[in-house]
Amino acid sequence: MASFRRAGRFLPAAPGSRVTRLELFYDLVFVFAFLNVTTVVAEHLGVVALLSGLVVLALLWWCWVGFAALGNFLRADQGIVPLVGSVTVVALLVLTLSLPEALIDQPGGAPGPLVFAACYLIIRGLQVLVLAMKSPNRGIGLGRLILPMVVSMALILVAALLPDPTVVPWSAWLKLGLWTCAVGVEFAAGAGIRGSGVTVVSAGHWAERYALILLIALGESIIALGVGAGLAADLPLAWPLITAAVCGAAIIAALWWMYFDSLALGLEQHMHRTRDPDERAALARDAYVVLHFVLIAGAIFFALGLKRYLTRIGESDAGWFIRPSGIDDAALFGGVLIYITGLVALQWRSFRRVRPPRSSAPPRWES
Repeated sequence: MASFRRAGRFLPAAPGSRVTRLELFYDLVFVFAFLNVTTVVAEHLGVVALLSGLVVLALLWWCWVGFAALGNFLRADQGIVPLVGSVTVVALLVLTLSLPEALIDQPGGAPGPLVFAACYLIIRGLQVLVLAMKSPNRGIGLGRLILPMVVSMALILVAALLPDPTVVPWSAWLKLGLWTCAVGVEFAAGAGIRGSGVTVVSAGHWAERYALILLIALGESIIALGVGAGLAADLPLAWPLITAAVCGAAIIAALWWMYFDSLALGLEQHMHRTRDPDERAALARDAYVVLHFVLIAGAIFFALGLKRYLTRIGESDAGWFIRPSGIDDAALFGGVLIYITGLVALQWRSFRRVRPPRSSAPPRWES
């Protein structure tokens, strides 16, 4: 009887809680989402497609941040939270399927832009509603959480109702501008978190959650090594392709090392030592919500450029003379630069200094 009563409640998370298996299950959908973003952008790579991919990635990021916040504030595997999570995961899956038609709707079938907007409304609406209901200060929670979500959703809905870019070319840029404004509203809503009564319950859970999603983004680059090479198309396994894949794997390993060798542990320790609720919330916002998105964007851009580069090597007879060019070049090398810039900013925000990665004993980070 007690377990039946608990099934209809929201149970608060404990300060020492860690990531649950159910949360890891939810992240599997984000693997598909990240993969679909790179696939869609890679097929129609251009300035508008690249910027649109970045904005869509930011919208997906906020969906994931809502999952992370729910799991830190409430027991993700108890009460009715698993039901809320299951509904939002299904909506996220449909949203990911609608990505190819979110910008340009194809004739026949469901309207892609409206499906995208409706799914985003379901995901963010359920997350924000639960967080606002269970906030210690409900008045502030309603004002700071629900209002920005309504504004961003209105912008996405207006973008979905714009004419098709194939008919009205300028509508693609207008839609991109409206999506960008929606992302800006979501990020701006987090700027006022200090003093709102919202804080991080479990520092260990919060740090582990963001480390795992970054690992998923780096895994996207590993997938690009196989998918981009076109091995499924029975192309010959040429030596230039093998060499490029080895170099790509080495770069991905270096990106992993720069974060997980010592910085990830140092960030978690710093979060544990930050006792003031407002300071901890500000650290969670700046170091994790904002700067970890920079790391995610860098890893996804590198995966995009790597996929395009390996595809060109696999399909061309030029072999060793193939090199990335133009926007492919910007995605490949720019992704690494964005990732490293995010690491530098992350170290400076958290510790007010920057240390190069070491190959021996990990450094002792102190606040």
